[in-house]
Amino acid sequence: MDWLDIKEFFKDTIKYLIIIGIILFIMLFVFSVTTVVGDSMHPTLKDGEVLILNKFKYNFSDIKREDIISLKYADTKYLIKRVIGLPGDRIEIISNKLYINGIQYPESYLSKDLNYKDFKLSDLGYEVIPEDMYLVLGDNREISLDSRKIGLIKKTDINGKISFRFWPLNKMKFF
Repeated sequence: MDWLDIKEFFKDTIKYLIIIGIILFIMLFVFSVTTVVGDSMHPTLKDGEVLILNKFKYNFSDIKREDIISLKYADTKYLIKRVIGLPGDRIEIISNKLYINGIQYPESYLSKDLNYKDFKLSDLGYEVIPEDMYLVLGDNREISLDSRKIGLIKKTDINGKISFRFWPLNKMKFF
């Protein structure tokens, strides 16, 4: 092996290490792949579907009502839920109808035959949602583990926004 071969070897090695570093950076801080576990987001998302999580989005934009997010729960468990209540909101569910600040809010993403318990934000000890906290619900309200049981979610517990479903292929969709 002569000097030129060694020089080329090191140039190639550095190039590949940089590429691997960029890929790892993207996977850790920008995008990741996640899988739906369970039916709490049915009919929008189903068990086994594979999604792209945008971890970077909320660094530059606000969390919006109806965003589907991934959040940290119970140390190692991650949940996928829909943002319903934003800071400053008053939330009530009466007879399967959602009220935000006293106005009925349409939820076209829910199944029509759901029947679940009434809920008031005051059940969690709040009159309005505090700053940097959010109320999240599953689309399948009858079985969902969500803010009604686990409380409001801190902004720091949100991993990112679900941006794209790529599996199954016949249901690819941007969110």
